[in-house]
This record gives sequence, structure tokens and C-alpha cells, in this order.
Amino acid sequence: MLEKLTQKLGDVVRTMGGKASITDKNIEEAVDQIKMALLEADVNLRVVRRFVNATIEEAKGERVLRAVSPGQQFVKIVHDRLVSLLGDTSQDLVLKGPDTVSVILLLGLQGSGKTTTAAKLALYLKNKGRRPLLAACDLVRPAAAEQLAVLAGQVGVPVHREDGSDPLAIARNALARAKKEQHDVLIVDTTGRMQIDEPMMAELLRMRDLVKPDEALLVADAMTGQSAVDIAKAFDERVGLTGVILSKFDSDARGGAALSLKSVTGKPVKFVGVSERPDGLEAFHPERVAGRILGMGDVVSLVEKAQEAYNQDEAEELERKLARQEFSLEDYLDQIRKVRKMGSLKSLIDMMPGMAGQVDEDKLDEEGVKYEEAILLSMTKKERANHLIIGPTRRSRIARGSGTSVAEVARLIKKFEKSRLMMKKAVKNKKLAERMMGGAR
Repeated sequence: MLEKLTQKLGDVVRTMGGKASITDKNIEEAVDQIKMALLEADVNLRVVRRFVNATIEEAKGERVLRAVSPGQQFVKIVHDRLVSLLGDTSQDLVLKGPDTVSVILLLGLQGSGKTTTAAKLALYLKNKGRRPLLAACDLVRPAAAEQLAVLAGQVGVPVHREDGSDPLAIARNALARAKKEQHDVLIVDTTGRMQIDEPMMAELLRMRDLVKPDEALLVADAMTGQSAVDIAKAFDERVGLTGVILSKFDSDARGGAALSLKSVTGKPVKFVGVSERPDGLEAFHPERVAGRILGMGDVVSLVEKAQEAYNQDEAEELERKLARQEFSLEDYLDQIRKVRKMGSLKSLIDMMPGMAGQVDEDKLDEEGVKYEEAILLSMTKKERANHLIIGPTRRSRIARGSGTSVAEVARLIKKFEKSRLMMKKAVKNKKLAERMMGGAR
């Protein structure tokens, strides 16, 4: 996410943050580097000018130059300016209570990821305790309704689809079904085209007037940069938007759309698509994204992902197994799955302070993790419970079943034994430290 911008701005803030004192010249040089980085990231020119002027004006104030650590103060100013660009605070969906139907109208061009986002949003709301219903009203793109039905099945959310050719009739019937079956959110996947045209806008206006949406969200491809901003302006002027969802945000190496949208359109980015998986939709937090861009990490999001994957009881049980050397290959498989559920290794590293852009992506062996999982799944439960019984014959069978080699199976077992020993020592040292702290009191 935003790799090039993160690398360049990260270099600037590391240089400035370490200075015991800064001068007007330091500030101007740093801001000039930031300006070039923003322009290369395809940020709107007017937005860049406002950012640069505000940063220089605030950084040259006497309050900053007389501070204890001017370098750190400058970093904070840049961070706060970025947060302001991104939208200040996160904007949640504005929906009615659970006793009535809230309508979310999804808008966008073909290829923006609208249909996939509809299913992701349905799962997001389902996990929040809502009862969503999807409406397949895109009748222009071939197989759009079928795609939505397949995705809806994957996330366990019902979808309303019909064979008719009138999207307004489908939307009307979907709304009636939502009320009848006591769904509290209706997500309408609307028609998209390759480019903005009058027939599409006229249809969307009629759809808007029919369903009276609580949220009209534009799904825009983050990789299109300034084009996403222009598209948002056009949709807002004709139909009226309440917010934007940036799809393919994990693939956006520049970041121009995210940094320009709020300033240019006045509409907040509410969600970002961070992977192709059904759960790959995240609420957009400007402060956290600004921290990631500047290489400060995003510990809050990292902790939230860990809390989703692990509960307190599971963590305590894992600690008990490690202390008693009862940690097995079955537990090892469970940990691999939990870490993968949290996201890609790269995304997790980017959330760690100071780590963004510091690790060679080629050295992150994502494929190796998949092979390890395949090897573990090729074992019997008895073998995963007691790895000591896995002799040469069993290793050959496991290698054949997982499409790997005997050497790779042996390497995994050796890695597991080493990891188990290291984790046991870590737990032992933690308990020793806790006893020492208790004695000190």
C-alpha cells in the first residue's frame, strides 16, 4: 500500500526527526522533497500546494523552532497535515436502527470492483450484527448477477436476483423482500459502464429516487489515481454521494486518490479494499493511514487484527501448551491459519513502526507458508499430535500427498522443533520476569 510514497516520506521524516534543531532552510528542503513525492504519487496539484503552504507556515512558527525537539515537532506537523488531507477522522456508515431497512446504493464504473465490494460490505455488516440483503441490479455487464450470487453464497448472505430486464423493478422487489424478511440493510449493486454517460446517470437518478438510499457510495479503483477523483466529482454532481470506497487499495503504490478525494470532493473515504478475500474490506482511518505512510506503523490496526484472530482463552491455552511442551503440529497448523487470517506478511510488517519499506518483499516467503500448510494437511491427526512417529516411510507419503519433497517435510519438522523450543524459553522468561516483578513489590 502506497509503497513509493511511504518510502520517500519515511526517509524525510527519519532525517528531520533526528535533528536536535531545524532551520528555515531545513524546513524548505524537506517540504520540497515532500512536494515532489506527493506529485509523483499523483496527488491533485491544488491539494499539494495547500499542503505545502500550510506545512511551511506552521513549521516556521516560533512555537516550533523554540520547542525541545523541533525535528519531532516537524514530523508531527507533517503527520497532522496528512491526516487532514485524508479526512481527519474515520466516517462510519450512517444507517437506521435494526427495526427498519437501511439502503446502501453502490455506484461505479465497470471494472472498479463494485460487485465484489458489495459482497465484502455485506460480510462486514453481517459481522457487525446486521442482517443484509444484496440486490443484483446490474443488468448491463454479462454475468454480473451470477457473480454476485456466487459471492453472496461465499459470505453467507442472501441475494435478490430476477430474470427481468428492468433494474428499477428488481430494486423495488428487493426492498419489499427486505421488509418482509426483516433484513435491516439492503445493498443495491447498480449498473456500471466503461465510462460515464447520460443513460447510466439517468438510470441511477431514477434508482436513487426509488430506493431513497441512506448511503450512496462510489466504488472507485484506487489504482486510477486522479481519474478516481474526477469520477467521484462527476457522480457527486449528478447523483449525490455520501462517501467513497477505494477498491484495490492494497495494490495502489502511489496513493493520489486517497490523498486527494476528501479535499477535492468533500466526500470521505469510508472503506478500502485490502485484498481479494471476502473479508478484505476495512474501515478507513485517516490517522492510521497517515502513520503508515510516514513509516510510523499502525499498531492499533495490528492489535485489532490479532484480537480478531485470537481470543483471551486461546492465548492462555497456547501459553500453557508451550510451557508444558504440549505444543504440537496441530497447534502449529492452527497458528499458521490464524496469522494468514490477519492478512499477508507484507501488510502485517507495514503496520509495525519503522518497518514499512524496510523488508525486501522477495524475502517474504508467502508461498513457503502455503507449502507448509499443505504438508501439515497431508499428515494424519495422529502424526500432527505426535511428530516423533513421523519416520522415513511416513515422510515419503506426506511429501507425495503435499506435492513437496521428503527434504521439505524434514525441514518443516526441524523448524517446528526449533520454534517450539524458542517459544517455550520465551514463556519461561516471561513467567520468571512476572515472579521477579511480584517479588519486587
